[in-house]
Amino acid sequence: MAGLIRRSDIDEVRARVNISEVVGDYVTLKGAGVGSLKGLCPFHDERSPSFHVRPQVGRYHCFGCGEDGDVFSFLQKMDHMTFTEAVERMAARVGIELHYEDGGAANSDHGNRARILAANQAAADYFVAQLGSPEAEPGRAFLGERGFDPAAAHRFGIGFAPKSFNALGNHLKSLGFSELELVTAGLLSQGDRGAYDRFRGRLVWPIRDVTGQTLGFGARRLLDDDKGPKYLNTPETPVYHKSTVLYGLDLAKRDISRGRQVVVVEGYTDVMACHLAGVTTAVATCGTSFGIDHIKVVRRMLGDVENANTRGLGEVVFTFDPDMAGQNAASRAFSEEQRFAAQTFVAVAPDGLDPCDLRLKKGDDAVRRLVDSKKPMFAFMIRRVMDAYNLETAEGRVAALRAAAPIVASIRDQALNIEYVRDLAKRLGMDPAEVGRTVRAVAGRASVDASRAPGSGGQGGEATQPGGPVPERAPSISDLPRDLVTRLERDAIMAILQHPEAVGRPLADRAVQVAYSNASLAVVRDGIAVSMDAFDSTNWLDRVIEEVPQPFATLVKELGVAPIPVGDAAELPIYCTGVTSALIDKDLVRRKRELLGQLQRLDGAADPAKSRELQQQLVLVEQERRQLRDD
Repeated sequence: MAGLIRRSDIDEVRARVNISEVVGDYVTLKGAGVGSLKGLCPFHDERSPSFHVRPQVGRYHCFGCGEDGDVFSFLQKMDHMTFTEAVERMAARVGIELHYEDGGAANSDHGNRARILAANQAAADYFVAQLGSPEAEPGRAFLGERGFDPAAAHRFGIGFAPKSFNALGNHLKSLGFSELELVTAGLLSQGDRGAYDRFRGRLVWPIRDVTGQTLGFGARRLLDDDKGPKYLNTPETPVYHKSTVLYGLDLAKRDISRGRQVVVVEGYTDVMACHLAGVTTAVATCGTSFGIDHIKVVRRMLGDVENANTRGLGEVVFTFDPDMAGQNAASRAFSEEQRFAAQTFVAVAPDGLDPCDLRLKKGDDAVRRLVDSKKPMFAFMIRRVMDAYNLETAEGRVAALRAAAPIVASIRDQALNIEYVRDLAKRLGMDPAEVGRTVRAVAGRASVDASRAPGSGGQGGEATQPGGPVPERAPSISDLPRDLVTRLERDAIMAILQHPEAVGRPLADRAVQVAYSNASLAVVRDGIAVSMDAFDSTNWLDRVIEEVPQPFATLVKELGVAPIPVGDAAELPIYCTGVTSALIDKDLVRRKRELLGQLQRLDGAADPAKSRELQQQLVLVEQERRQLRDD
């Protein structure tokens, strides 16, 4: 068994990997200044981006929840893998051969997660190969009847599982996978007589993560004697969690990010139909309803940011079948609508066809028109609620108002809220003022209920009393005072930590001798001073983090990723040297003031030697200031 990976190999992999490209597979990142990127944090739910990535230093930091680390810790947290697995995955990505302390070579099969992923990929390849077999004719017929040719099957990696209890298992065991690994991966099921193939006589879709790794499968029933469910998915495994997986996201992620639109459909064939028709932002859940964890994934891909209390610019379009199941799905989606900053819409074909059938009967253009004809989610839900009442009677109109008022009250955009009040009044034939009062009354009751909820500070919760004890916590960049001196000290440290090559060693050496007015930044300065042997190395920031006292590590991490206020990369070296020189110049001014004060207090006649010494020091200070400005 291989030992620990050599430290030098780990450092080389870290230096060669672009962390922004790895994080970008999970989070849509936007520019936040030169060399800085930001997006919605994948580790906590937020409406405004506080997650920053600095490719230059190879680190990320969330100013909202405090999560911080390098590319390896990011993968460990996102994909629940070990450190060794994360290093091996990135080494494979950049083509670096790893070596272990005991002299062994890198073991690509190391780790439970890696073995499961490898087994899934081997199974996917096997299923694809079986689709061309005579036994798979029902599968090919199913695809053909729905307008999918062999090229479409290849594009989406569709395969066929033979009608056998052990064909897949025997094949994978011949490749070196154990029965326990295959059961853990959900490829085999455990019965009274032993393990057997989970998928048998079915058409199979691979379910992949955003990076394209196969996490599991969805299998469609084809044969009349198959008494199982219509669709059978991989069970929960160490790598497959249906509440966080969206089918087609690996294919749609780029266009979702670029177009700031996602189309949520109900099945695998609907995703295929949309993509083939040109709606390349379509995704689907895998055997479960669209929930909170799916929303978090979609928002990160969209870069779904709320700004100045207005709805975001992105679009989330839901397609629902007109049957009861589809209506229930619409209700569930609406119940979570407030979690989006993006605008939400509903698209339902007039004749009730899903995207797959719509494409088959009316062509690609009809699928595109379906999405283009989307209706706002609020309007859809109001109409759906009102359809349940007889608006020809006074009683029916009042009941419809009471049912629709909570929907309108939930609209946060004040201007949009007013417009929906007017529209609702028009539909009901009622006075807009009366409708508005009803909506405001509903909103008021909701606010009271929220204030009484546990933890809200209302009557039902335990509020924090003003003037009460404030828990101690580690210093943060947000705690720093806003005065000019502290800001200069902060900005100079940021330049030294993030761009040592721009500052240069001589200037950095002088900067760490400066007296700092802010005590927290002075601790960071000391950490930099004792780490200068690692200056401009690949682990420069990590070294400073290790050297400062533990409570100050978070502050260093934040200073190491916070955006530098420069709009053009060409200006970066000038800014870094300028802000560092200004800090040194400030200290020289302080030194000059102290020397002048000593001279004023000194009796030159009584101590001429001391007077000459002070004057010489003043000359040296002025010379250093001139040299600093000339440089």
